[in-house]
Amino acid sequence: MFNLISKTIGFINQSIAVIGITAGVAVAFVNVIARYVFDASLVWATELTIFLFLWSAFFAAAYCFKKDAHIAVTIVLDIVPAKIAKPMLLISHTVTIIFLSAVSYFGYEYLLLVHDMDERSIDLWDMPMWVIYLVIPVSFAFAAYRVGEKIVHIIKTPADQVVPESEAEMVLAELGAKADDNSNKHVKELNDMVK
Repeated sequence: MFNLISKTIGFINQSIAVIGITAGVAVAFVNVIARYVFDASLVWATELTIFLFLWSAFFAAAYCFKKDAHIAVTIVLDIVPAKIAKPMLLISHTVTIIFLSAVSYFGYEYLLLVHDMDERSIDLWDMPMWVIYLVIPVSFAFAAYRVGEKIVHIIKTPADQVVPESEAEMVLAELGAKADDNSNKHVKELNDMVK
């Protein structure tokens, strides 16, 4: 059941992110061509481009929680013992899920307010704005679900394996580098460059 939910959320996040950025670029390109070649700008194109990029960015950010692609300052986790790092990660992820859930909830409350006020887009064919603002509660709820998955994973993982490798170590592992003295030197150099 949870595997199906996870795959569905991943599919929705990826699809909206890709379709949003692709459609946004296409609409912006068509508008530029219309403006400079035919001297006839599309009135609705700017607003639609902004909304498409907005949806793409929010759902891509939600997807990044699955891949651990968000920026993380792990200097403290790297120097403390594993038995302390695990509770620190749990606290960090708990604060994150509370924040994401709160934004999702209050985004939903705001969505209801916009719906009750019947706010509509001026340029986009009188479209109800609640459709545009739907991105906030949905994408933040998806992100909160992903963080919840991470919390479960951290709880199940032994303390000595809970701190992820540095970015440099992951790059070298993907390249198949062996952990000899020379590659350890490269890991340190890459870590210094990343920081």
